[in-house]
Amino acid sequence: MLAERIEKDAVAIGERQPPCRLLVADDQPHILEALHLLLKPEGYELEMVRSPALVLEALARNSFDGVLVDLNYTRDTTSGQEGLDLVSRMKEIDAQLPVVVMTAWGNIDLAVEAMRRGAGDFIQKPWENARLLNILRTQMDLHRSQKRAQWLEAENRILRAPGAPDFIASAASMRAVLETMARVGPSDANVLITGEHGTGKEVVAQTLHRLSARAGRTLVAVNTGALPEGTFESELFGHVKGAFTDARTDRIGRFELANGGTLFLDEIANIPMRQQAKLLRVLETGELERVGSSKTQTVNVRILSATNADLRSECAAGRFREDLLFRLNTVEISLPPLRDRRDDIPALAGHFLARYAERYRRQIQGLEQSALQLMLNYGWPGNVRELDHTIERAVLMARGERIEAADLGLHTQRGVAQSMDDMSLEAVEAILIRKALARTAGNVSHAADALGLSRGALYRRIEKYGL
Repeated sequence: MLAERIEKDAVAIGERQPPCRLLVADDQPHILEALHLLLKPEGYELEMVRSPALVLEALARNSFDGVLVDLNYTRDTTSGQEGLDLVSRMKEIDAQLPVVVMTAWGNIDLAVEAMRRGAGDFIQKPWENARLLNILRTQMDLHRSQKRAQWLEAENRILRAPGAPDFIASAASMRAVLETMARVGPSDANVLITGEHGTGKEVVAQTLHRLSARAGRTLVAVNTGALPEGTFESELFGHVKGAFTDARTDRIGRFELANGGTLFLDEIANIPMRQQAKLLRVLETGELERVGSSKTQTVNVRILSATNADLRSECAAGRFREDLLFRLNTVEISLPPLRDRRDDIPALAGHFLARYAERYRRQIQGLEQSALQLMLNYGWPGNVRELDHTIERAVLMARGERIEAADLGLHTQRGVAQSMDDMSLEAVEAILIRKALARTAGNVSHAADALGLSRGALYRRIEKYGL
């Protein structure tokens, strides 16, 4: 497939498995030094600590592929109780974390108790270098295999969901996203999806809906940021004939349309404070009234919402209700920007390329290496949506069978020199909007303020230029 060929072309970026991160604990400096001299040349990334408290602190601060710990820390104490308690505590924190314990020569009973509490293996002091290296390698490989199996299970549940949209996510930064989606997708939990503009929040919402028991119903979506305050209630809750001047017939609102299914509220941060209270009431009670009616209706709706704003900061500034935030984010899924998941760029580019080559009937065979490298180096302020638009343009503009760097139209600092005099007004406007979004980390409201536009006007331009 075209997408697979393009992904293989990206091997040049140097993908490789990261080194194993190992936490080592012993209260004797010479032991730590000896282990450092042995393990560092083997490629381990090491963190050395000298007490159980520092072990727990390190685990709270960082993630590790394994832990090598001594069982005795208090001088003249050989019971190993400190180490045994530490093993129990570590397994409570992460049941899958491989733990190898070090014991004094001949103290087999202590080693057996440590393994009963969850240690994967033990080594006796003084150790044999070959045996220690073999034990660590075995434990690390097993741990990584288990993590990989969990990752594949989550990936398969999401990517193979019936009717799900194309969801490309193999970068390490997307693993937590996929695992969370796999866990909460089948539930009825409300989910708040956060991330910069264009990161794929709507695709995540569609996939969560497809994973749920509500998949048989249509996902009802509404861009709350684009709704004028005067029509907000009518759009969400509906209205009856005569409720206001233009209400010539009864209208069903989005909540009613989504009854028994899922409602996706995009750009949730832009809802005015007065309307937030009415939305909160529906979320709390499941009850609503159409505008102009006193009849209360009950709805059963799962809420998926999305925003590129920091809602906690908005709450602190008094622009968003904290109680509404609590209702919306039973679970929060934070999407990384495309610049933090560059490993996905070749696969995404290949997917978009195949789509647009078919749509426009262009015989495009792939990307030149220079074009791929340019995309890998570019900052992508518009994220996946900008990549989509870029590939569509490149398919249309390509002069040969392979897309070249110049076909992409990316304006980087080292990019094609082009004066404003040679550019159309629309091209200049697109560049200014892209720069404003980059400066505001994708925050549409802040970018609109910087450009002197309303949010609605900026949204229309973003859609127009595919940013």
